Amino acid sequence: MAKKDVASKPTSSSGGKKAKKKWSAKKVKDKANNMVILDKPTYDRLFKEVPTYKLISQSVLVDRLKLNGSLARIAIRELEAQGLIKPISRHHSQIIYTRATGDEKKPAAAAASEE
Repeated sequence: MAKKDVASKPTSSSGGKKAKKKWSAKKVKDKANNMVILDKPTYDRLFKEVPTYKLISQSVLVDRLKLNGSLARIAIRELEAQGLIKPISRHHSQIIYTRATGDEKKPAAAAASEE
């Protein structure tokens, strides 16, 4: 009977059972708490600071002003309507703008004054 007990026990070279993999050990990204309605300080910042940015896009406004994506799109449309920014590249998912400088108006005015 002693031989059966020895044979049924696993030896140290067999390895034994592995620990079960834990799937919950992931890094969890914090949920962004962006605004869905413009408050007065952010509205003022939008019209004061954003026209001075060299590159303006929906992503930039979301990152810098902590706006919601749809609110950033609306804000960009408003800035473009007022002539504070001008489009560089249009794509169906991402439109890139830059600040509107007065350079475009000067050559037209100079050409009109020369005639």
